[in-house]
Amino acid sequence: MNRPQANPEPMTGVVAPYPTLQLGDAVLPITTRTVVMGILNRTPDSFYDQGATWGFDAFLRRADELVAAGADLLDVGGVKAGPGPEVDEAEELERVVPAIAALHERFDVPLSADTWRAAVLDEACKAGAVVGNDISGFADPDYLAVAARHDATVVATHIRLRPRVPDPEPVYDDLVTDVRDFLVERAHRAEAAGLRPRQIVLDAGLDLGKTPAMSAELLRESAVHASLGYPFLLSASNKRFFGELLDLAIDDRRTESLAALAYGVIAGCRIVRVHDVAGSVRVCRTIEAILERAPAVR
Repeated sequence: MNRPQANPEPMTGVVAPYPTLQLGDAVLPITTRTVVMGILNRTPDSFYDQGATWGFDAFLRRADELVAAGADLLDVGGVKAGPGPEVDEAEELERVVPAIAALHERFDVPLSADTWRAAVLDEACKAGAVVGNDISGFADPDYLAVAARHDATVVATHIRLRPRVPDPEPVYDDLVTDVRDFLVERAHRAEAAGLRPRQIVLDAGLDLGKTPAMSAELLRESAVHASLGYPFLLSASNKRFFGELLDLAIDDRRTESLAALAYGVIAGCRIVRVHDVAGSVRVCRTIEAILERAPAVR
C-alpha cells in the first residue's frame, strides 16, 4: 500500500495534504472544512465537568445541546484519562455502550467511542460508533483488528507512558520529532491492519505526558503534524496547560481554548475535540470561509 509522505515544508491550513475523512459511510472533504467533535463524558469524575453528565438524563440533555449547537461528531468516554479510581472493562462497557446505543437511536450524527480497550470498541461499534478514539496509541494489540473489522476510523494519540499513569517529569530527545515519529509509526501500523489514510486520525496528545510548556510547543508546531498525510485532531479544550501557563481556573479557559482552536485550524488541524461546540463551530466556519477564498500559500 502506498503511504502518504510527509511534506518537507509543512503547510498552513490553506493547502492540506489530505482531502477526506471517513466517518462511517460518509467521506467528508476536509481540505478546508473542520469537523467539530463534541465531548460527552459518562464519568463521575471528569476533570472538566466533575460528573455533570454522569446521570443518564443529564447525559442525553447535554447531547441534545451539542447537536443543536452544530456538533459534527459526538465523542463518548467512560474513563477519564488522568489518575483516579479503577474502572474495569465491565464497568466501562456499562457506561459507554448503552450511551452510544441511545445516541445512535436519537441522532443522525456520527459517534466516537473514547476508549483504549479493544473489547469496548467492539461493543461500541456494534451499538453504532464509527470512530475509536484511543489515547493509548493502540496499546491494546487487538484494537486495530477490531477497528478494521468494523471499518471504523481510529484516532492515534501520542502518549509517553499510558492512560491514568502520572507523568510529571517527561523527557524527550526532541519533542516535536519524537511525537511525529510515534504518530507516523502508529499510522503505518493502522494501514497494515487494513485501514485507509482517511480512516487514520493523528493527535499530538496535549497534556498527555507533557509539561505545560511542551503542550504549548506542540500546539505552536501543529503544522508539522498536520502535514504528515493523515487528518489531524486538536484536543486543547480547557486543558491543564492553559491553567498552569496562564493561571486560569478550569471554568475560565474558554477564550484561550477558542484561540488555540483557531490557531490549530489555520495550521491544518481538521478535527477539533471541544466542550464549547457553539463557539467552536463559529470559529471553524469563519476560518473555513477565509481559507476557501484565499489563494494557496506555501
